[in-house]
Amino acid sequence: MTAMLKRRLIVVTGKGGVGKTTVAGAVGLAAAHRGARAIVVDVTGAGGQLRRLFGAREAGGAGAEVELTERLWSTSIDPDQALLEWLGRIGGQVPARLLMSTSSFQYFAAAAPGARELMALAKIWRMTDDGGERARRRGRRHDLVVLDAPATGHALGMLRAPQTFGSIARVGPVAGDARAVGELLRDPTRSAYLAVATATEMATTETLELREELQSALGRDLEAVIVNGAMRSRFTKEELQRIATIGPGSSDGGTGRASDGGEASPAQHGPARHAVRHAATDAASSLHTRARSQRAQLARLRREGLHTVSVPFVFKEELDLDALARIARRLERALGG
Repeated sequence: MTAMLKRRLIVVTGKGGVGKTTVAGAVGLAAAHRGARAIVVDVTGAGGQLRRLFGAREAGGAGAEVELTERLWSTSIDPDQALLEWLGRIGGQVPARLLMSTSSFQYFAAAAPGARELMALAKIWRMTDDGGERARRRGRRHDLVVLDAPATGHALGMLRAPQTFGSIARVGPVAGDARAVGELLRDPTRSAYLAVATATEMATTETLELREELQSALGRDLEAVIVNGAMRSRFTKEELQRIATIGPGSSDGGTGRASDGGEASPAQHGPARHAVRHAATDAASSLHTRARSQRAQLARLRREGLHTVSVPFVFKEELDLDALARIARRLERALGG
């Protein structure tokens, strides 16, 4: 089996709000660290988040490839625009904007299930080594394409597009694209699938459902599950017992008197000190409970035979490049092979 970071395409998906774009960016950065030319492709409009994180300028309009750092690029694909470009090619001199304004375009898009998604995937296929002859002539071949895919349900619809649309168009260039994209998506030596999840019951259940659907639709399995926002266990059983003795209901009754029988200083007396101790013990207990719950969900994924990679919770208001680099190094060790 080809190591994951040496594949041509990695599809990253998961439940909305679990940090999918962050993980896709970290995967691309991990590949760049290994010397590969990687590009992160978003089809949902979330790519701007990654470009802002790197402080990269938007250049060249929609669909332009923006360099984030050495050997790492980012671009966005609008499925509607991809379909328009294709219709423009077969429609001769009719401008794409005119096509979009017509009811015929909307009718065609509705009547041809998977057309938008297939055209977006065809553009992604052309970026890979197998489909990117034009890119190679420009000297811009990418070793790895990381697809920041839509959330789980929409991602599955997109991945089924070659089969869905291919059953309608059996001959011609569209049929050829559908076959080529389908082969790429089914080939374990060229493509891989990553799920991003938080260690909650709902996200874990959705990840397992994604696995079943992926197996059914493409005969593929998840290469790994990236468990984002994992909490580390910080206290032993004995430490938790000690914490309980100084929390609410402890022997000092919240009066501020020292537990060893000595007198507390005036500054230690009163409701303020009691409130601080109450909040601190509550926080310690909450962290422990959350970490224990997360371990249960991790165990659930592992019992199903899934390779899990935990990404620690980042205690910052906003993710920065240092935090992304740490995540990338962790994924590089786990996925690099």
